[in-house]
Amino acid sequence: MHNSRDPDDARRDIGAGRALTMGVIFRRLLVYLLAAWVAITVSFLLPRVVPGNPVAGAVARASQSGNCNAQCVTAIELQLGYNVHTSLWDQYTQYLGNLVRGDLGHSWSENAPVGSLILSYLPWTLVLLGISTTLAFVGGSAVGTLIAWRRGSWTDWLIPFATFFAALPYFFLGIVLVLILGQTGTMLKWFPSLFGYDIYATTPGLNLPYIQSVVSHAVLPSATVVLASMAGFILSIRNQVITTMDEDFVLVAQAKGLPARTVVWYAVRNALLPVVANFTIAISLIVGGQILVEIVFNYPGIGFHLYDALGKLDYPLVQGVFVVITLVVLAANLIADAVYVAIDPRARQAA
Repeated sequence: MHNSRDPDDARRDIGAGRALTMGVIFRRLLVYLLAAWVAITVSFLLPRVVPGNPVAGAVARASQSGNCNAQCVTAIELQLGYNVHTSLWDQYTQYLGNLVRGDLGHSWSENAPVGSLILSYLPWTLVLLGISTTLAFVGGSAVGTLIAWRRGSWTDWLIPFATFFAALPYFFLGIVLVLILGQTGTMLKWFPSLFGYDIYATTPGLNLPYIQSVVSHAVLPSATVVLASMAGFILSIRNQVITTMDEDFVLVAQAKGLPARTVVWYAVRNALLPVVANFTIAISLIVGGQILVEIVFNYPGIGFHLYDALGKLDYPLVQGVFVVITLVVLAANLIADAVYVAIDPRARQAA
């Protein structure tokens, strides 16, 4: 007797699976919204509760700098709650309202809106972060799979190197690459090691010399992030593939005489799920490391300008950068969580 599923039952199962997926993602979204609210609240409170009244010093420095006129100083006082005769709650609600409208305040050191400044910094950071993270993940997964599949061979010698690079701080590795490969170093002098492009010989825009300069200046910062973060992916995927290789479905595939490439694909496809689950932690560490890398190379991303704003006590710019970095990391984590829930039914059932 031929048995087949009722099409209506199949459609109901698909609908229930989609509803369960959306429910899990919605709960994760609520968690990230709560984290974003906490970060924004901390950003608001810090200048107002730090001992020593640093805001007064920042306002005085702004008024004495010559870059900030009277209107600029007044805007900074309103944003930071200095000489403002309103309650803390009123300042907080006004701060949240400004954020909703995209108003992040006014930078006295640049004499420009913080929002427009961050929009000019953010593409440098996002492009470098996206390319470096993709290369690290793909390269780390490939190398980790090779080490696991060929364990007991010469590939095992790659493990100490991966462990070594995983333990290196980003900024230290960046300094080493500058000394060896950077034009400001002392050895090979192959690649530019300062700024995002040649600020003296090229004009920003859609022209070939500028694009070539941007690419060449991104080599060392990108290599630093890739080398420092790829090691973690190598070790993680290696351990997961070795564990998966002992699973019954892999042993059965080998016993059936399937090609090695097919068996490896079965193992890797399942081993990647825990790696994707841990990707949210990895992306936070990579963002934190890239901030230090930008400082080492004077790369014009959001991390370098955060460091510069801290040195100048430009609190409005520091606040804006802090909020944007937090939101970018939370958004990346939410995307990674959504991908994991979509590809692994067990995550939906556990949630």
